[in-house]
Amino acid sequence: MISDSEAISYEFATGPDLYALCQEAAKARDNAWGKQLTYSKKVFIPLTNMCRDSCGYCTFVQSPDSPHANYMTPEQVFKTAREGAALDCKEALFSLGERPEERHQKARDMLANLGYDSTLDYLHDQCASVLTHTSLLPHVNAGALSFDELKRLKPVSASMGMMLENVSNDLLKKGQAHYACPDKTPKRRLDTIEQAGRLDIAFTTGILIGIGESWTDRVNSLIAIRDRHLAYGHIQEVIIQNFRAKAGTAMADYQEPNLDDMKRTIAVARLILPDDISIQAPPNLEVEYGSYINAGINDWGGISPLTKDFINPERAWPQISSVAQACEGLGYSLAERLTIYDRFQHQDNKYLTPNLTQRVASLVSRAAQVSGGVIA
Repeated sequence: MISDSEAISYEFATGPDLYALCQEAAKARDNAWGKQLTYSKKVFIPLTNMCRDSCGYCTFVQSPDSPHANYMTPEQVFKTAREGAALDCKEALFSLGERPEERHQKARDMLANLGYDSTLDYLHDQCASVLTHTSLLPHVNAGALSFDELKRLKPVSASMGMMLENVSNDLLKKGQAHYACPDKTPKRRLDTIEQAGRLDIAFTTGILIGIGESWTDRVNSLIAIRDRHLAYGHIQEVIIQNFRAKAGTAMADYQEPNLDDMKRTIAVARLILPDDISIQAPPNLEVEYGSYINAGINDWGGISPLTKDFINPERAWPQISSVAQACEGLGYSLAERLTIYDRFQHQDNKYLTPNLTQRVASLVSRAAQVSGGVIA
């Protein structure tokens, strides 16, 4: 791993310097992960699009006044999961706004009609239903959660995640990306990551770049993730995600990070984070896949053959064959993986409760029988 000060020194790396940085990161990736890149075949289940936060870049969240504000019904959840399973998806990604009932009466009313007074209680039961009635593995991305909330969700979720986004408190100021967002304080996000570590939850996190942070803020965010992984060993992947400006948001006129900025950040992430953390970048937010590969990623995250990316609905998922072709063109193979990485699957039920251990073993066995072992 490079030093913290060395990571900060790459802020303006361009041309030959950026090329050399990416080469170093790609070499580190090859040494740790070999010549195989991975992805997870998933369905996206947006359980509710209401939220108590008001991020300046978000189009996923709907105001309670919008006719589109909703909770998915159990029937809708089951239909999506069943259709995904029929397409041989393995992951059910539950993504949702954070605690909308604590801010909006409409959310409380909708929950009451479903027989609940808590979004997290409803989430728990829908994950349990997917586990009971389909072959999918739930992955929960419910934002900032307490120790007790994470503990309750662990038996119904093979892995969990929450984007750290950034550790800068400046982003909480008026006019900034996280103003009026009680769940986006760095302290609250970092505490969630730590509690997941205490509970031995295989965890995904990441940074969102281009939302008003400095380069030093960005590096400090990666350092914060690294330090918590060194303490608990539970972070399986870190996402480097580029901000995309969206019409109708407070940040519609913000400049998006360019490709060099993404390459620089991916490479530094690979070199500052431990080798056992996977580095991921979303393939639907950039068309030059080879640039990400050359910068040091080893994973493409979840790709869905069924559901759109509800966070970035204007950016369609690529065909898996297109991603595979880009990998192969640079000498890499592409393999499907489960939402929980292999190294977390075999630790005496430390990361998986017995019911989930059985489900994971079943999926691995089925993959081996069907295709000689496509699960990485």
